[in-house]
Amino acid sequence: MSSDRIPVRRALLSVFYKDGIVELGQALAAHGAELLSTGGTRKALMEAGLDVIEVADYTGFPEMMDGRVKTLHPKIHGGLLARRSDKGHLASMAEYDIGPIDMVVVNLYPFEETVAGGGTVEEIIEKIDIGGPSMLRSAAKNHESVAVLCDTADYQAVAAELAEGGTSLIMRRKLATKVFARTGEYDTAIGHWFAGQAGGELRYGENPHQKAGFFADASSFGLGAAEVLPGGKELSYNNWLDLDAAVAAVNDLPRHSAVVVKHTNPCGAALGNNNAEALERAWEGDPLSAFGSVVAVHGTFDEACAEFLAGPGHFVEVLAANDFTKEAINLLRTGPKWGKNLRIVKVADIGKPREQKEARRVWGGTLVQDSDTLNGFNAELKVVGAVALDAKMEDDCRLAQTLAKHLKSNSICLVKDGMLVGAGAGQMSRVDSAEIAVKKAGDRARGAVVGSDAFFPFPDGPEALADAGVSVIVQPGGSMRDPEVTAACDAKGVCMVHTGTRHFRH
Repeated sequence: MSSDRIPVRRALLSVFYKDGIVELGQALAAHGAELLSTGGTRKALMEAGLDVIEVADYTGFPEMMDGRVKTLHPKIHGGLLARRSDKGHLASMAEYDIGPIDMVVVNLYPFEETVAGGGTVEEIIEKIDIGGPSMLRSAAKNHESVAVLCDTADYQAVAAELAEGGTSLIMRRKLATKVFARTGEYDTAIGHWFAGQAGGELRYGENPHQKAGFFADASSFGLGAAEVLPGGKELSYNNWLDLDAAVAAVNDLPRHSAVVVKHTNPCGAALGNNNAEALERAWEGDPLSAFGSVVAVHGTFDEACAEFLAGPGHFVEVLAANDFTKEAINLLRTGPKWGKNLRIVKVADIGKPREQKEARRVWGGTLVQDSDTLNGFNAELKVVGAVALDAKMEDDCRLAQTLAKHLKSNSICLVKDGMLVGAGAGQMSRVDSAEIAVKKAGDRARGAVVGSDAFFPFPDGPEALADAGVSVIVQPGGSMRDPEVTAACDAKGVCMVHTGTRHFRH
């Protein structure tokens, strides 16, 4: 037997799903383990001819409160958590007659299934397992000495290890990892259900046939701590997505800036001497796309901002800012016809670092990554071609590279005088995005700065931009054809700037 194998002298089995539990119990008995169990699990094991000790007899404390309290006892958790090599722990075990428990086999009450099956609130509450997760986590924490099983799929592999003399450390770590993943998933499902009871459910998802909800993190910040001001329609799933995109973009910009978002892409963005000026210039970037948009302002949304939006030809679905003046709210609610339906959201955290783990579900798993906290305003601008960069255009270079980060890949944006004048996003080819951005900009493309979220693989994109009259192209660089692309820009009198930082947004 290898040095990290531990024999199982005592095991506690308490499962909701009985599949395979008798066979595992038989393997444990053949290994010489004493079996502890409760309720239906004990009955199934005894009917198979196994000797089983009732947990209540083992603890000396009866099961009570309709089964809500049965394994929450020091003789159970002390036996699971005690470090076998710690003299103090061993002394406590001896003093209080606590025996070690070397294996726990538990699967949880079917909370998710009860919710999915349309159970009543009382039925769902009773399917919140307390003792099960507690035993699983205690055993997993002490996996150096305790094997813990929460998945019936692991029974055969563990039984095979028992036949070899005991559980291995590799197996115990694998099982503990699965436990923490399962209890985390279980608690998340419970948290989501409770949040839904408190109003976290939305009318529907991206489409009417999809259920959806917004569930703020326990330590609320950002949109989780946002205040939806009274009045207006309920925020939809798509509203929340666009709101997040607008807030993320304006969060990367200095105060006195505004961003207009449509389908999670900025269609307008601008800096200004005040928020009203920034808002007006952002709207002018693409007035057609801005109709029915989500707008975010960095700073206080005041009466001057409201006067602009309340003017003719404007319509906004959602409006976000650090704060709103009473005069601005009153003007929006009573002025334009759409004002009574406008969702007004106070996001006090705009301007704070947006640092968090980002997660996206894929089929059968979850992708997790750090937030992209870099942007054009903290980038190094390195001129790589023969055409010099006019110092007066540096701010536009930084704004262009920042906005390219917030457009879906492949993204190209044109910025001029602190204002987004054209954007192409989400195209399969970068040259297509370039052509769309130029079309959006029209005559404003002449003398503009281009921002690209990734390098140009061929000269065709920069050549199309140069032909439209742009003055500067800002991109990460890193293509094997960088010299060829830069030479094409030199030939057309366009300044080429590299930042060294890619900003894909899939």
